[in-house]
Parts: sequence; structure tokens; C-alpha cells
Amino acid sequence: MLEFKTIETLKPNTEILEAIKDYTYKVKKGAIKHILHTNLQIIEPIEYLITYPTTLTILEYKVNEISNKPFFIKEHNQKYSLSEITQILKKLKI
Repeated sequence: MLEFKTIETLKPNTEILEAIKDYTYKVKKGAIKHILHTNLQIIEPIEYLITYPTTLTILEYKVNEISNKPFFIKEHNQKYSLSEITQILKKLKI
């Protein structure tokens, strides 16, 4: 049986929360976990689930400096930066 130890709990991004405040949404906190007795780590992303007026799932990953697009929208199957996410949310509001 695999045993996990939580190294860090990831908190929601305040800028995204500000952008989605007019929508009906749920936020699930993320975590970075270490699998005990190995050198492996698992990153569980922060999940922003917008349910009204549209259904949209935005995942935020804690990434290294190489990748500048930490957000992933499941429905679009594509990575985005923070500015791109805010533009998408503004378009949905119209």
C-alpha cells in the first residue's frame, strides 16, 4: 500500500478568485505529496469548478520557472497563463 505525506498545501490564487466572483463556483485546494519510501512526488492541482452560467474546470498547477502557463482548462484541453484566463472569463461574462 502506498503511503503519502503532504509536503505543502496549495492555496487558491486570489486573482482568479477575483475574476470568478460573479460566477457560481467551487474551489478544491491542491497539495504536493511525497510517496513514502520513494523519491517520487505527486502534485494535486487547485481546481476551480465554475458551474453557472457555464461549466468550466480550471486546474492550477504549481510549476517550475520553465513553464509560464500554470493553468489548464479541461474543456479546452489547453494550457493558459493568468492573463489569458482572465480574458476568457471576461468573454464568458458577456
